[in-house]
Amino acid sequence: METAAELFLAPTRSQAHTAAPALPAPDLSFDLSPGTVFVIPAFNEEENLPRLLSDLESRPRLLPPKSRVIVVDDGSDDATAKIVQDYAGPLPVELVQLGANRGPGAAFRAGFAAALNGCSDEALIVTLEADTTSDLDALPEMLARANAGAELVLASVHGGGHMLNVNARRRILSQGAGWVVRRGLGVQAHTVSSFFRVYRASALRAAASLYKDALIRESGFACKAELLAKFAEIGARIEEVPVDVDGSRRVGPSKMRVLPTLLGYWRLMVRSRLQLERKTA
Repeated sequence: METAAELFLAPTRSQAHTAAPALPAPDLSFDLSPGTVFVIPAFNEEENLPRLLSDLESRPRLLPPKSRVIVVDDGSDDATAKIVQDYAGPLPVELVQLGANRGPGAAFRAGFAAALNGCSDEALIVTLEADTTSDLDALPEMLARANAGAELVLASVHGGGHMLNVNARRRILSQGAGWVVRRGLGVQAHTVSSFFRVYRASALRAAASLYKDALIRESGFACKAELLAKFAEIGARIEEVPVDVDGSRRVGPSKMRVLPTLLGYWRLMVRSRLQLERKTA
C-alpha cells in the first residue's frame, strides 16, 4: 500500500515540534473526535504567523484531541521557521520545512503528505492562508458541512461573502479566475482560488491515490483551482460557505504575483483541452 508520503512530493527537509498536551474535548454540535488537521503554507510570514497562532489559541473548541497544526515553511528567509520551532503554547504545532521557496503547490503537497500520514479517514483537513486574512469565525459552519457529508468545503468570498480592503487588481483577478475555471474546466463554484478550505481526509486520500503526482502540478497559486477541478472531476461533493476576506488584517504585501498566476490558469486550460481531445479522439 502506498503511504501518504509516496502520494505527494516530499519536502526537502522537515522538522517537527509538538507542543504540550492535547486540548480538552470541544463542546460543539458536530463531532470532531477524529481530529482537525490544519495545513498552513507560509512564506516570509514572521509578522503574521504569531497573530494567526493567537487566533487559533482563542478558539480551542476547533482543536479537539488528535488535532494538529502543520505550518509548511516554503523556504522563508525571515524568522517564520523559528517562530514555529520556538512555539511553546497550547497548540499541537508541527513544522515542515522546504529547502527553498517552491511555491504554494509544493507547500500543499508537503503539507498534505504530513497531514495524511497520521490521521484517520474521518479527520478533517483545513487549509488556511498564513497572513490571517481567513475569517476563522466561518470555520465552525465549514466543519459542520464537512461532517454532514461534504467532501470539500470552500470559503466563498464570491458566493455571498465580501472582499474588504482589497485592491481592484486583486478583485479582478479573483473574479476572473472563477469565471475561467467555471467556463474552461466545468467547475460549478463561485470562489476557486482561496486557500481557506476544508477537505475530508478520505476524499483527499482517494484523489491522491487516483492522480498520484499529478494531483498538484501547478507550483503557484493556480494550484487551488487545479485541486478543485480534480475533486469535481471525480464527483466529490463540493459546497461553499460565504466568507469575508479582509486585506487589512495582513501585515505586508500579498505573496501572489499576477503574471505567474495568470500563466498557471492558462496552463490549466491547455491541459484540460488536450485531455478532452484525447478522450474524443
